[in-house]
Amino acid sequence: MRKKTLPCLLILTLALTLGLAATALAGPMGRGMGGGWAANLTPEQSAKILELKQKFMNDTAPLRQQILQKRTELNALLQAPNPDQAKIAAKQKELNALRDQMQQKQLDFQMQVRQIAPNAQMGMGQKGMMGRAW
Repeated sequence: MRKKTLPCLLILTLALTLGLAATALAGPMGRGMGGGWAANLTPEQSAKILELKQKFMNDTAPLRQQILQKRTELNALLQAPNPDQAKIAAKQKELNALRDQMQQKQLDFQMQVRQIAPNAQMGMGQKGMMGRAW
């Protein structure tokens, strides 16, 4: 009886692990990685939106890098043995200004997508598309 129990438990554990991994990769609502649109898009619309998304990601890469750098600098200031509140406030303002720029670029991107597919509903789930990948 014991000889059969261990292999069965191993197989069950493996099956559960693979099932959870597949669910995680599928993303919310089965859209996969990178977000998605809830509307039925034509292949032409999908291609144009994908092109826009790639342009958005390329155009915002320096800004996302600056946000990451400012966030790292802010964290270093916060972790200092004697945090300087004025420096922290100044760094937070810099970070907020960059985030404002990013949000404006996201809005511009969303409006461009609306011109291509007026009925598209932007996916806000996975990081990378419209989630906070920055």
